[in-house]
Amino acid sequence: MEMKLKSLKQLVRRNRVGIIGGVCIAVVIIVALFAPVISPYDPDAMQVTKRNQEPNSEHPMGTDRFGRDMLSRVIYGARVSLWVGVISVGIGAVGGLILGLLSGYYGGSIDFIIMRVMDVLFAFPSILLALVIIAILGPSLNNTMIAIGIGNMPTFTRIARASILSVKEQDYVQAALALGSKDRSVIIRHILPNILAPIIVQASLALSGAIRTEATLSFLGLGIQPPTASWGSMLSESRRYMELAPWTAIFPALAIMVTVLSFNLFGDGLRDLLDPKLRHRQL
Repeated sequence: MEMKLKSLKQLVRRNRVGIIGGVCIAVVIIVALFAPVISPYDPDAMQVTKRNQEPNSEHPMGTDRFGRDMLSRVIYGARVSLWVGVISVGIGAVGGLILGLLSGYYGGSIDFIIMRVMDVLFAFPSILLALVIIAILGPSLNNTMIAIGIGNMPTFTRIARASILSVKEQDYVQAALALGSKDRSVIIRHILPNILAPIIVQASLALSGAIRTEATLSFLGLGIQPPTASWGSMLSESRRYMELAPWTAIFPALAIMVTVLSFNLFGDGLRDLLDPKLRHRQL
């Protein structure tokens, strides 16, 4: 036991990049949770006399074309991005896990139908699939989360199915079936706990993609609608004023870049911790 804990500590120490990503994510989460306390101004409050002001002591990130404080809007934009990311990835992970369980465990015609549907969805680029769904449902916060979630579902389904195909042949699963355990009991007690590691890793990586997709949809005017503060919509609004007020594009873009990069680094670090093969190589 002590040897395992020592090995795990060594792996965590070596995986500094993942730790940095985790720390940055924690900062973004704290900023999002305490936005009403941290934000110096109402993100939607307009001050016509202070339009397109450069960063200064009163407005550290300047103001936009309506005189709204950029720092406050970037802070509140973190709330939107994280909320969309968590809910949409949750939709994709839960839906993909259920479909993957059905497909991998039962096989046959169920497996064929589910995987062919996933192949069709997987053939579309994620942003294109999200655009199609948004065009059908209409632009809104909830529809954006649903669209991104459906776009993530094929990847989670494939990962879950591949994991189940290997796990269900293990001796402990076959023993449980031989003893008369019901399928639901076998799946919940024996299969599900042993396939969660790759799902968790994929979820951490998918969060960065969900945030990026939400920003893209909002930039195109098909995601979060004004006046709600969203990093993508802030970039869209700043297009006409980039030469006059470049800070209105720089700070939202930096927020997207840092958040997406942090989730990617954290996901890579989490993969190293949960994947036994990678863990063995590093140790």
